[in-house]
Amino acid sequence: MTMQIDMTDEIPYENRPIVVTEPVGDVALLLGQMMRMSLPEILDRHIPRYGKQRKLSWGWTATIWLSYILSEGDHRKISVVQYISGMINTLITVTGQPIEILDFDDDRLSHLLRHIGNIQIWEAIERDLSEHCIEIHKLSKEVVRCDPTTVSGHHQIKKDGVMQFGHSKDDSSLPQIKLAMASLDPLGMPLATEVVSGEKADDGLYSGLIKRVNDTLKKDGLLFVGDCKMSALVIRAEIVESGNFYLSPLPRTGTTANEIHKWIDIGLEKDRNGTLEPIFRENYKGETVLAACGYEFGRSKSVSISDKTISWEERVLVICSPVHAKQQEEALEKRLEAAQKEIEGLTPAVGRGKHQFREEKNLKEAINAILKKYRVEELLNVTYEKQCKIQTRYVGKGRGSANREKREIKNVRYQIIMVDRNEDAITVTCQHFGWKAFVTNATMVALSLNDAILTYRNEYRIEQIFGRLKSYLNIAPLFVKRNDQINGLTYLLTLGIRILTLLEFIVRRSLQADKSALPDLHPENRKRRTDKPTAERILKAFSNINLTIIRNAAGNEVFRSLTPLSTVQQSILNILGLDGIYGQLQNST
Repeated sequence: MTMQIDMTDEIPYENRPIVVTEPVGDVALLLGQMMRMSLPEILDRHIPRYGKQRKLSWGWTATIWLSYILSEGDHRKISVVQYISGMINTLITVTGQPIEILDFDDDRLSHLLRHIGNIQIWEAIERDLSEHCIEIHKLSKEVVRCDPTTVSGHHQIKKDGVMQFGHSKDDSSLPQIKLAMASLDPLGMPLATEVVSGEKADDGLYSGLIKRVNDTLKKDGLLFVGDCKMSALVIRAEIVESGNFYLSPLPRTGTTANEIHKWIDIGLEKDRNGTLEPIFRENYKGETVLAACGYEFGRSKSVSISDKTISWEERVLVICSPVHAKQQEEALEKRLEAAQKEIEGLTPAVGRGKHQFREEKNLKEAINAILKKYRVEELLNVTYEKQCKIQTRYVGKGRGSANREKREIKNVRYQIIMVDRNEDAITVTCQHFGWKAFVTNATMVALSLNDAILTYRNEYRIEQIFGRLKSYLNIAPLFVKRNDQINGLTYLLTLGIRILTLLEFIVRRSLQADKSALPDLHPENRKRRTDKPTAERILKAFSNINLTIIRNAAGNEVFRSLTPLSTVQQSILNILGLDGIYGQLQNST
């Protein structure tokens, strides 16, 4: 029988070995990915360096800070020092840089954000990084998506502050910034970003984004895809003038609000004749299903910009989506039911505390307000009647008598007796559901009706960017107050989105090219394999890796151990070209 005796208690305290354990997790992978993107070098090329600056460059400071943000989903500056001190050995080994704790104090990170928030410096960084990534990874340069979003925060409103009140889908009670972005299809990598104050309109943001994308990609024939705000005539003319194409829906305002009813009537006639063009797509089950149907026609457009007239031909695509139409019909039905119930409740039976309408004008106003509230004007018919009740009462006080003077009191109230549906009007309204008009200056050869609609329906790709910013990176609320730091932190987080996007794209492209799939990325279903892993699941697969270092009393390292990598971890690293990134932690001396 063998006995193991723990002699630790017999070793004097000053001679005991020092054991250090660091949670490496996905940090080594993130640093390796950023180094392959040449992020530290690109940042250092454009952020000025001063003679008395610390040894660690701005580029490496930003890169290491980003590794923390992407790993922890926390952009607070106050947390970084503790993070660095907890894995200093890992960071020094992977980066090969002389890292000190003071490189990441609050003042230095604030200084870094002021540099990144400088619009000239940021645009140069963004352009350089985009050109490098597109060249290295041979990315497609055909479709660019543009869209703005808002980011709210608990900030005080200042006259010259970037945080201002504006129209927001998040929380209109909080001030906000507006973040406009152009991203490259199909991977959804940001190409150009701009931060403006929250009260600014969306329309003015597209021109700047489009110009910066043109300067970066240096390629004609790009297809810019955006929402209806990008369809402003001046923006369309600018895209035409730059030698590129646009695709966007038309808003139901201005002349379009009147013309679209005529276009829909033509579409309905074509539907009855069976001449609408069907548009098919493949669903998540791999089945081919009808996505929409529609037709198109051409028209000429022109606009004067800076004493110059720009003329071009564009196509109007009039499209009907069955799914959208059904959703609108269901929503209308709910509105009709709610409006009917609310109107019927306007005239309750006479009783204590029951409000009665004594004047017809007031009842009509109340009915019309409800119809307008639920947007069902002309769709409900309301029938009401005037009810009069005459009461005889004695004049003055006291008991009545046969000879006592009397007077008649007339009580008038209005009672709703029926609320019925105008079925003919409802049918006509439902026929116009699901229809939308798009415009493009691309030819039918370059962009067919089918391709145009399916391309636009991939608009979710840029929405995923905003989703990651707001959920995974927790951009809101922003824990900085100064304008330059708000801009800088927002731009820094969009760099994080680039890293996640490229990481995900490289892994997916490799898996699909090899017709293979990764296991063990879905803990809820161990048997599931996927060839489309998200960046979040890829990073989570590395969460269990730790580094253990043992030093003797003199501080010399005598032992180093790294959690063995699993098969799926090794496969991911091999795909990313980062095979040795974790190995150097094990073998470092």
